[in-house]
Amino acid sequence: MLPMPSAPAHVVNVPVNQIREITQAAWATPDSIVLSIGEPAFPVARHVLEAAMAALDRDDTDYTPNAGIAPVRAAFAEHFSRRSGVEDDPSRVFVVAGAQQGLHLALSTLIGAGDEVLLPDPGYPTFTMTVGLLGGVPVPYPLVPHHGFQPRIEDLRRLVSARTRVLMLNSPSNPLGSVFGSDLTRDLVRFAHENDLWIISDECYEAFTYDVPHISPARFDAGGPEAVPEATEARVITSLTLSKTYGLTGLRIGALVTPPGMEPLLNNVMEATVSCVSAPSQYAGLAALTGPQDYVHTALEHYRANRDAATAVLDALGIGYLDARGAFYLWADLSYATGGDVRAWTRAFLADRGVALAPGTAFGAMGEGWVRIALCGRTDELIEGLSRLPAPQRT
Repeated sequence: MLPMPSAPAHVVNVPVNQIREITQAAWATPDSIVLSIGEPAFPVARHVLEAAMAALDRDDTDYTPNAGIAPVRAAFAEHFSRRSGVEDDPSRVFVVAGAQQGLHLALSTLIGAGDEVLLPDPGYPTFTMTVGLLGGVPVPYPLVPHHGFQPRIEDLRRLVSARTRVLMLNSPSNPLGSVFGSDLTRDLVRFAHENDLWIISDECYEAFTYDVPHISPARFDAGGPEAVPEATEARVITSLTLSKTYGLTGLRIGALVTPPGMEPLLNNVMEATVSCVSAPSQYAGLAALTGPQDYVHTALEHYRANRDAATAVLDALGIGYLDARGAFYLWADLSYATGGDVRAWTRAFLADRGVALAPGTAFGAMGEGWVRIALCGRTDELIEGLSRLPAPQRT
């Protein structure tokens, strides 16, 4: 038997996704409480399911244009314009197989071997994984507790180099639940233009903020209503998804909202990756975007209530956390218990107490000692799971 061909270093060195690691261990553990993964707990709205089934019933299963069906692109454009305040043309919307494929598509058009991408640390792990798979160099910028886990322009200035091509932004943040304000967002867009960088703005959780607005960086880009003077041409690519907003995680549908001029490149790269998103998923997405929005309103209030219930448990135990202003996660400080290895601690906590939490190191080195708690499941399980956490020793 011939030996297995060796994989290239940029593939071998892609880090393990520790979220999946602990979640799969939890799924294999009977009666475990899984607070480690962001899977919405509500059933998908019936009108969305019926739209997908209707597409199957009429055998609408052929190829679609690379960028998606025209009505779906128009619906995404209208949705983005309404939420961001940025007028957008459907011709610049690309329907993608979920935000992850959109991230891969965007980076595939922007970076080559050895190019650097500035990524948040803590940040979603596939940011780093995707950059590495494309032969790029992930450069983490630190998000620290004493600055509310918000980006600092001085850190970005220290890290940018002649090889830097992209600044990755994520607000509302997964895993942090933090939300960028208007002034910070404007400063980040200005920094990108001053340094000739593209911005990929991951706005997967834009529908879920608590008492603060969601601010899209596109507002301050060229063509936006508050464009910074440095923005002589558009440089922001916005990533949207229906996975979280409407609970369509398995249908794999999202969109990239792109600057003018990128359409030919994206069409070619889309053809070389997935060709197009399945037609039934696109029709489900169209129904979600244009139909009743009860699901979104119900989910938002459930996540808010779960956030409040979770923080009440942590407060009673004396456990510190970052005040979640968006998304559906809570970022909690377990450094007093984890012994400097939160990844190992979460595995032991699952084995001993039957609760799965995502280790902070899944999101970067700055996450050591912290855990991410998913707030999107049942309230009773959330309260029970968190009540099993060890309290800090009182002095």
